[in-house]
Amino acid sequence: MTHFKHVKDSQVDISELMLPSHSNFNGKIHGGYVLSLMDRIAFACASKHSGAYCVTASVDTVDFLKPIEIGELVTMKASVNYVGNSSMVIGIRVEAENIRTGEIKHCNSSYFTMVAKDEDGKSLQVPGLILTNDHDIRRFAKSIKRNKMKLNRKKEFHETDFSSEEYVHLLENYKVKIEK
Repeated sequence: MTHFKHVKDSQVDISELMLPSHSNFNGKIHGGYVLSLMDRIAFACASKHSGAYCVTASVDTVDFLKPIEIGELVTMKASVNYVGNSSMVIGIRVEAENIRTGEIKHCNSSYFTMVAKDEDGKSLQVPGLILTNDHDIRRFAKSIKRNKMKLNRKKEFHETDFSSEEYVHLLENYKVKIEK
């Protein structure tokens, strides 16, 4: 019998003040540091849902929409958007708040696919997901669509002959020089 959990039971929020040690030479927070925080919250959310150790299988759609400044309070919100047999898609929203003005900006939304593992490193079945509102249903359906698109891209990529005349001709429009 499959066990089910509500989306809200696995949600995780974290906040962290951005310090100069997290920044690049331009005073903006390193994208890699933000990705590291996102990976941590994805792990926490997936582990909370599955009750098991989880690993990152893939990261989709990482678009840095707005820069994060030193001194801003970054808040990340993670939710289980989709569950498969052993995998979960964790949706993460990243916001930065100017703590002096109270202004909040949306900096990133991303999707991490996490896989639950047992003590031997084998994939472990995860609980099903109870969807209680239109927002949860929409997130689940969008995850199905993203998964299908990802599989189609992967299939198309592997089936494409990039050495064909069509692709060699396409490269002429770019700043490359081909020497064989």
